[in-house]
Amino acid sequence: MEDKKPYGTVLIRAAKILDFLASKSQGVPLKGIAEAVEMTTSTTLKILDTLLLIGYISRNERDKTYFLGPALVKYSSQYFEHSILKNVATPELEKLQNSVDETIHLGIPNGQELVYLDKLEPKKQSIFMSSKIGVSRPLYSTAMGKIFLSSYDDKKLDYYFSEVPLAAYTEKTITNKFLLQKELEEIRQTQVAYDDEEMEKDCFCIAMPIYGKENIEGAFSVSMPKFRGTPEYVNQIIEKMTEAKQEIEAKIHP
Repeated sequence: MEDKKPYGTVLIRAAKILDFLASKSQGVPLKGIAEAVEMTTSTTLKILDTLLLIGYISRNERDKTYFLGPALVKYSSQYFEHSILKNVATPELEKLQNSVDETIHLGIPNGQELVYLDKLEPKKQSIFMSSKIGVSRPLYSTAMGKIFLSSYDDKKLDYYFSEVPLAAYTEKTITNKFLLQKELEEIRQTQVAYDDEEMEKDCFCIAMPIYGKENIEGAFSVSMPKFRGTPEYVNQIIEKMTEAKQEIEAKIHP
């Protein structure tokens, strides 16, 4: 039987470029992309120009770097809406949100970033978080992101640190990898992670993992204004989150 050959190898090359950009937390210049995907700069530029035209990627005109574009959101939103994790977790997170009336997030890892899979807004609060469904955030500066980083072995974590610069988003962002590693060790023990104004000023977040049969399937968090994050209130939130976590995991692997 004759071997089937793929139709349109340019699509395969374009997918290779998109996969590479999806693994990066910041824009990449043309030369860096071409070297990573093992194509000539002229071929890479032609494909990038087409991807720019249809909105699959964007370009920073100031430093001439490329990153994923907004047109991909319309496809990813379909994935988000039909996600098994989202369908299972959302009812329990709605119960949690009703009991604490804070912002609830559900997230999954995407390459070297965290992606918000769902967001539940508080009903009686006047302060809202800037996060949006489908938006990516760094792993190291978010509570849910730290949950995923805490599951990395030493080799994977070393690779992450070699690829991702620990840039400061606020004055409290942890940019020292040794301090971050120490915190990740604590997270492995407690199964609770915090973002204490590290991504957004005046924002405090608590996160927990959601386990499948063997690995972490996702994470969820409760976010609140910093002034409400007293030790007593945080302990109350953790207790309610633990109950929600148990209910979600029981439904994922009954």
